[in-house]
Amino acid sequence: MVSEPIPVWTPDDERFMRAALAEAKKAWAKGEVPVGAVIVKHGEIVGRGHNQPIVRHDPSAHAEMMALRQAARRLENYRLPGSTMYITLEPCLMCVGAMLHARLQRIVFAAEDPKTGAAGSVINPFPDRRLNHHTEVVGGLLQAEASEMLKQFFRERRDAEKVRKQQAV
Repeated sequence: MVSEPIPVWTPDDERFMRAALAEAKKAWAKGEVPVGAVIVKHGEIVGRGHNQPIVRHDPSAHAEMMALRQAARRLENYRLPGSTMYITLEPCLMCVGAMLHARLQRIVFAAEDPKTGAAGSVINPFPDRRLNHHTEVVGGLLQAEASEMLKQFFRERRDAEKVRKQQAV
């Protein structure tokens, strides 16, 4: 049996993931699924984002896409080589495509997404050698905190829906 390598976190990884968790809380405050992302280059956050597809009426307004847009504008380049993205939830296929086009060096995510995760849970284009860019991907940093935030969000949503249904009777 071959065991998976243990992820190696840099000294700043936890600090940047906490910044992504703070972004996720902003999404939650807006009634969005609490997912946050930050992009770091040379030890500095150059892009931040949180889920906003509902409030923006934009299916592409995921946390990762918002962070990519901000970083690209700030750096005046749609390519972001040498950058790391920290995300509170494993990215979806749409976001992974944008990350590969942006040429991110590294992606660190917290919680796995067994329904739409495109960094290993459901699908994983990152190791596909037919693609012309390859990004290092590691998951599990602050997984418990990110997972608990998502569970609590959906629990509150289900409870509110039950109350709404009971009041409608």
